[in-house]
Amino acid sequence: MEFESLREKITKLLRESGEPLSVDDILYCFKLEPSRRSEVYNHLSHIAKTVRQQSRGSENLVMIPPKCKVCGYIFKNLDKPKKPSKCPKCRSERIEKPRFKIIRMQ
Repeated sequence: MEFESLREKITKLLRESGEPLSVDDILYCFKLEPSRRSEVYNHLSHIAKTVRQQSRGSENLVMIPPKCKVCGYIFKNLDKPKKPSKCPKCRSERIEKPRFKIIRMQ
C-alpha cells in the first residue's frame, strides 16, 4: 500500500488540475477543515521550492495573485503565498483568493 503525504497529494493535484486552484479548492478536494488553511499555505511555500529543485527548473508553482474586487488592485509583491486581509489602496476586505498551479516551463 502506497502512502502519500498531504504535501505530495497537493503537488499531484496542482500538476493534474486543468485550472489554477485556490487554497479553499484544495481544502475541498481533500475534505479538510477550513482551520487547516494556514497549513496548506505553508505546504505551498515548500512545494514551490521542491518542484523547482526536483525538476531542475523545468516546472514551477505559479500563483495568480490576489486582486481587490472593489478597485482592482493586484497584490504582486507577496513574500509568501497568502490571502491578504485588506487592500492597501481602498481598504476593502473583498479580495479574490490567490490561485495556484504547477506548470511546465518551455
